[in-house]
Amino acid sequence: MPTDIIQWFPGHMAKTRRLITENLPSVDIVIELLDARIPYSSKNPELKKIIKDKPLVTVLNKYTLADPSAFGLWRAYFEKKGQGCIFTDCVTGYGLDKMRAAINEQLSEKIKRYEEKGMAGRHIKAMIVGIPNVGKSSLINKLAKSKSARVENRPGVTVAKQWVPTSLGIDLLDMPGVLWPKFDDRAVGENLAITGAVKDEVFEREVVAYALCERLKRLYPDLLCERYKLDREFVDSAEPYEIFEGVAKKRGLIVKGGEINVDRCADLLLDELRAGKIGKITLERPENA
Repeated sequence: MPTDIIQWFPGHMAKTRRLITENLPSVDIVIELLDARIPYSSKNPELKKIIKDKPLVTVLNKYTLADPSAFGLWRAYFEKKGQGCIFTDCVTGYGLDKMRAAINEQLSEKIKRYEEKGMAGRHIKAMIVGIPNVGKSSLINKLAKSKSARVENRPGVTVAKQWVPTSLGIDLLDMPGVLWPKFDDRAVGENLAITGAVKDEVFEREVVAYALCERLKRLYPDLLCERYKLDREFVDSAEPYEIFEGVAKKRGLIVKGGEINVDRCADLLLDELRAGKIGKITLERPENA
């Protein structure tokens, strides 16, 4: 994996960390939005240190793209840490009706104190944080039933904080997507690149596509074989680059002279993974966290 992925940390992300710290006193709770396909890799390891004792709810988004067999494992993982955990999909709206209940559970004592003071119904103030391209703006717009937050399917679109009221009695403070300064684990950088959390312009898509082939071989060989009409015996014994070449040949991605069209094959694999065309896939499990 090229080092520019590992070191990818735009200046506005350092500013976001400062914004989180500065605005914590004005919120009741923090909502961290994760990618359900990579719950560990998409979780900011610095967040708990930054927010300290502030209540935290974990929202695993892109539910419809993830592997249902992993849901229970990740729910247990986060609940063991004392965090509320729900699964959502901002395209279909799945799970958003559980958001208020998860927040109420984490803030039960504070809400009780409000009621005792005659402040029942007071709006909860929540800060929503997450890595780029995880779906924060889409989530906010679904909850607000508006186009308050700018949405694009590429990382780094939200660049300034904004308050957004919602129909759930929760005012959301949206923060720009933030990554941490350094990925100590190579697999984390690869997972973020595979799912599109890191801008495509800063890494070699061919290398990331090889990493995807390795994960598909290890975790989802049947889906890999079915999607690209590959022989299972070949996949079981092949190296990732050989699987990559096998996909290119099956899809006719060949240039003059019989060479593989590397760029088109890399684009194909990454785009189809991100669109859910290969299948419902989760690239990591709690035992690796």
